[in-house]
Amino acid sequence: MLVSVLSLKGSPGATTFAVALAARWPAPARALLVEADPAGGDLVLRFSLRSLPGLVSLAAAARRGGETDLVWRHTQQLPGGLPVIAAPPDAEQARAALSTLAPDPTGAPAVLRAAADTPGTVVVVDCGRADPGSPALPIVRSSDAVVLMSRAHADDLAHLPRRLPAVGRWSPNPVLLLVGEGYTEAEVARELGVPPLGRVPHDPNGAAVLCGRPNTPRRRRNSPSRSALGRCAHTVATHLALRQRPAVPGPRPAGPGALWAPVATPPTLPGVPPAAVSPNGIRPAPQARTAPTEERGGRAS
Repeated sequence: MLVSVLSLKGSPGATTFAVALAARWPAPARALLVEADPAGGDLVLRFSLRSLPGLVSLAAAARRGGETDLVWRHTQQLPGGLPVIAAPPDAEQARAALSTLAPDPTGAPAVLRAAADTPGTVVVVDCGRADPGSPALPIVRSSDAVVLMSRAHADDLAHLPRRLPAVGRWSPNPVLLLVGEGYTEAEVARELGVPPLGRVPHDPNGAAVLCGRPNTPRRRRNSPSRSALGRCAHTVATHLALRQRPAVPGPRPAGPGALWAPVATPPTLPGVPPAAVSPNGIRPAPQARTAPTEERGGRAS
């Protein structure tokens, strides 16, 4: 399975969430994280990784072709043991490597697709910001699931209506995650016609661990398996794993709401009665509200 994590504007924490998503993917799947941000990678500096092997060496090897397991020869391990293919911090080098992996903008990077098609394997790809000319778009278009992250303020959400239908056509399984304070899921669904899967919790300590900061004894409870961010990532990963289905022949329904329709059965959340879970999953169902007249803030859950 190939999963892309991206944003359309700003920096809502896609890299950090991609790390959490791969680290917390449900067993027994074998997870691999690929950093494919055209703006340059963060993981080399965050975790003091070597410059090679990584995305550059994989792109060079892919030119010559290779076996299905080629990607695994270009990985390093994060402190928790998660295998990762890190992008160079330099944007020019990162874009060149991505262009080499997928020289045809309409084609899929064969080496990543081959790894993702291996039974029991999930490849999570951090694609950064998906600009129209991004060399990571071929990866997004070939993904089995796309996780779009957006902050929940008016200036971020204003960019979504025009581009949501396009993102919905890139993948049979697109999901929208809100990040930080701002409008609720119910308000966003009403305004955009797209039901968000939920909201990524405000968890600075859990994020710090996933950003490579020392996991001191005080922060052990914030490890990916225990932190609020890690639990959210596990819920999203479980949702995506269960949601993957063979494509149904025939034309796809029109409209962003149809393209982004959630699964009928939401994930089960520990400590939350099933009746209180939103059909979109993750958060308890919000109380009915009138349409917002101005942007409101609130603590992210």
